Amino acid sequence: MIDVLAMIKSCVVSGLDGQPVIVEVDVGAGLAAFDIVGLPDASVRESRERVRAAIKNSGFDFPIRRITVNLAPADIKKEGPSLDLPIAIGILVATGQVKMTDQLARAAFVGELSLEGTVRSISGALPIADRLSAADDIDCLYLPRGNAAEAAISHEITVYGVESLGQLADVLCGETMLEATTTDVEELLRADHTSDMVDMSDVLGQQAVKRALEVAAAGAHNILLIGPPGSGKTMLARRLPTILPQMSLAESIEATKIYSICGMLPKGQALITSRPFRAPHHGASSVSIIGGGAVPRPGEISLAAHGVLFLDEMPEFHRDVLEALRQPMEDHVVTISRASARVDFPACFQLVGAMNPCPCGYYGDSRKQCTCTPHQRNRYFQKISGPLLDRIDIQIEVPRVQYQEISGRSQDEETSAVIRQRVQLARQRQEQRFAGKPYSTNAQMGRKDLERYCQLTDDAALLLAEAFRTLGMSGRGHDRILKIARTIADLAGTENIALEHVAEAIQFRSLDREEFNDF
Repeated sequence: MIDVLAMIKSCVVSGLDGQPVIVEVDVGAGLAAFDIVGLPDASVRESRERVRAAIKNSGFDFPIRRITVNLAPADIKKEGPSLDLPIAIGILVATGQVKMTDQLARAAFVGELSLEGTVRSISGALPIADRLSAADDIDCLYLPRGNAAEAAISHEITVYGVESLGQLADVLCGETMLEATTTDVEELLRADHTSDMVDMSDVLGQQAVKRALEVAAAGAHNILLIGPPGSGKTMLARRLPTILPQMSLAESIEATKIYSICGMLPKGQALITSRPFRAPHHGASSVSIIGGGAVPRPGEISLAAHGVLFLDEMPEFHRDVLEALRQPMEDHVVTISRASARVDFPACFQLVGAMNPCPCGYYGDSRKQCTCTPHQRNRYFQKISGPLLDRIDIQIEVPRVQYQEISGRSQDEETSAVIRQRVQLARQRQEQRFAGKPYSTNAQMGRKDLERYCQLTDDAALLLAEAFRTLGMSGRGHDRILKIARTIADLAGTENIALEHVAEAIQFRSLDREEFNDF
């Protein structure tokens, strides 16, 4: 009997993108063996036993011959169980149990197999479908039914969801038909996902801090909340996503890709449409925050892409973790380099930090005496470096809530929906201003943009100059105030930055003021 070769198209995930793979299956004479070559990892090598059992338990014959599977290109590391299905199809084609047709030749397959032949869901379905849709020689993609709605977001390729190896074989042999899966992306984006979320109206009082969060949301500014325990810092931070603008299609797809490759896409949800909110513990390692591993995977800053990264008790985070945030906060991308790969992950997050004013938490508190020495307070603030603080546009004090504010709901408490409308209008002005540029928010403005778009009135310029001298600002701190003032003016609907806009922006730089100068 002559050797029989089958070639099946597939795809694996590399970073945030898919990497096409050709699964070559040779069934030839010789001692019974089953070898997989082409830089497979342990999970791919283990597919031999899954594929063997799945083929037998699906009613097919497993060949007692020498089977060689090559995963091309051979210089790219393959990981994960998603190659189980194409390997099994390749064996069935090579042994004549499934005929190679034009339809099969222009199809791609991904999926994990159970021992009984069920096709299980995989990670990274959307990046895979998105990459295969650009291939000229692929018309359709067969993958687990649980991933079909997610993969169908990529409209350039026909997606079929399958439940078992036996069902797929019947489809390929023409015995049954499958209906293609479609996903209405526009409907998903239009759906209201805020009804079951927390709301800014839940926070009683703290009007100044709410205003700071509104400004932060409008211009995508990073913000640091400083206040004693129980003042509501965490409560306020968790409500920031509710006043952020609705995600665009591009943002939703990118966020979905990140969660998909991490295997964290919520069950039954094809598309991420709500702004992510990530709140890692202060004991988290730099790899979990930044990303990494032997095979690079996204960290918390990428999982928070287009959403909020909340660092509670910020000075308690390891110093190397905080310093590693500096580059991603500026470039909005994190590069992870390994001997075998160099991967870029999105890092366009909005940072919200929270901290106490001192180690005991009661420095400057009107009700409880601070027990910390000046040296202890100095050491506490030094845990956050100056360069990192300069990258945090807004620094606002969160005072203790007064009894009259929590004893009854004020009529002035605005809902998140009302605030979000103002934020969206401000964002629209910025999008028009930065049309044609790779960014669309005031927080991302460079020096030339500041000179062009931040025109101050005469009295506003005098106030900023005086603040620069008296507060001892750095050049970056000066630029931060300009950016904040530009956002405040956008919220007010004015083109020029007036005195009141600069004055309010200065109030959002708490750590520049006299009471914190010693730290």
